[in-house]
Amino acid sequence: MQMRHVLSVVATALVVLAACDEEGAKDPSSPATSDSKLEVSCSGKPEIGKTASTFQLTSVNGGQKMAIEKGKVTIVDFWATWCEPCKKSFPKYQDLYTKYKANGLEILAVSVDDEKKDIPAFIKTAGAKFPVGWDGDHRIADCYHPPNMPSAYIIDKTGTIKHVHNGYRDGEEKELEKEIKELL
Repeated sequence: MQMRHVLSVVATALVVLAACDEEGAKDPSSPATSDSKLEVSCSGKPEIGKTASTFQLTSVNGGQKMAIEKGKVTIVDFWATWCEPCKKSFPKYQDLYTKYKANGLEILAVSVDDEKKDIPAFIKTAGAKFPVGWDGDHRIADCYHPPNMPSAYIIDKTGTIKHVHNGYRDGEEKELEKEIKELL
């Protein structure tokens, strides 16, 4: 009788573990509490060659809808106001956005700050005109799992992740520009 009990406990544990995702994180598709206009469709760990997870988020600088759109090359950039490399990358992203927006480049900057209050000042200081959104519940970040700030995912016109940049270093915008031009 004890063996049946042990097997029952083991079977139950296996069912519970199988129901969890690989990191045991909360389901990023669950309803948001901080932004009711946030929608996330998580398609697994983001890797080069895989389809990017989609999301819709309202920008804090203009109120427009932010989403990965087929037919556009998109940079999804995860950042935070406390991130020093982010302060360097934003003006470079703005330069790329100005130069290639008419050719189909979109930049979606997703803040993972815990509070929204410092984001407008950061946007103004950085001179960002591209859409910037706030992922207050970290549902998009939970889906993408950015390893550090900033982390940028370059997505082609079909919605496939082509390049991933973890962190930002001086001069990296040249590499980004080359990658973007190849995809436009």
